[in-house]
Amino acid sequence: MAGGGCYPFDTKLACRRVGLEWSAGMANPEIGSLFLVTPSASLTRRAMMGRLAGLLAVGAWPGALRAQPVSPRSGVGSIRFVATNDCHHEEAACDPWMEALFRQVALTEGAAFCFGLGDLANSGKRESLASVARLSELAGMPFYPTPGNHDLDLAPVKGFYEEVFPERRNYAFTQNGWQFVVVDTTEGVKWKDVMIADETLAWLDETMPTLDPAKPMVLATHFPVAAQVEMCPLNAESLLARFVGYNLRGSFSGHFHGQTANQQGAATLVTNVCVARVRGNHDGTDFKGYWVCDGATDGTLTRTFVPFAGV
Repeated sequence: MAGGGCYPFDTKLACRRVGLEWSAGMANPEIGSLFLVTPSASLTRRAMMGRLAGLLAVGAWPGALRAQPVSPRSGVGSIRFVATNDCHHEEAACDPWMEALFRQVALTEGAAFCFGLGDLANSGKRESLASVARLSELAGMPFYPTPGNHDLDLAPVKGFYEEVFPERRNYAFTQNGWQFVVVDTTEGVKWKDVMIADETLAWLDETMPTLDPAKPMVLATHFPVAAQVEMCPLNAESLLARFVGYNLRGSFSGHFHGQTANQQGAATLVTNVCVARVRGNHDGTDFKGYWVCDGATDGTLTRTFVPFAGV
């Protein structure tokens, strides 16, 4: 492909095949942008999986249109970061556990920051959220959280969560040329059959055109975004459609306490076991841990599981 352009792709035809609306030129003038019709709350999981499969079948998938290696002259450097999920802090007895976790994270050589992918609190207590915020400082690196449904058990997302973690609901940042997009996928306290809020999707519509389609990108959420994973939001395809035409290399999520990995285009959509003291894993495993992730200068993204034994 001369000039690093996209694969030839008829987005209007692709949209008609899988029931999408098409909006020209917002994210990438070469291919236009794909936006799904907002589904009703009665959308079934089977229908959602079918529409996600349709995206993949026609080649309209995050990362699929920009799967070429990143140019050495692109200004993209290497980066290492940590991804933790589902702390489920419940009480003061959890403090030593969380302290041990973040002290272990601090030993990660070269890590630039640590994600906290939702359910930081087990039952939405403000003191639990504050404890995680305080103890995360022991990692010695920035802590980037996203809300989970249990963080909202006692107050909406604009309550305790935003009081403790201001401006950490929907946000994006760039480091070493890598772009990170963190979004709120919650619908109040619902734990399944969730619909990602219109507010989140509108934020993406405003933010994505400000990002570089060619540079590698990572998505961070609480709810899993791969349709094959239990408890994936019913309108996850509406979220992922906003990343078509961008160089999405991976997503990291929690909520489902288990290790899953689903390849979609150039992106690997993963979940992980929890790091909680008071909760177990949904996949029947009994180990805890987190990801150490490495982004290379050519845009490749790898991850290594690091066990956490607690205290």
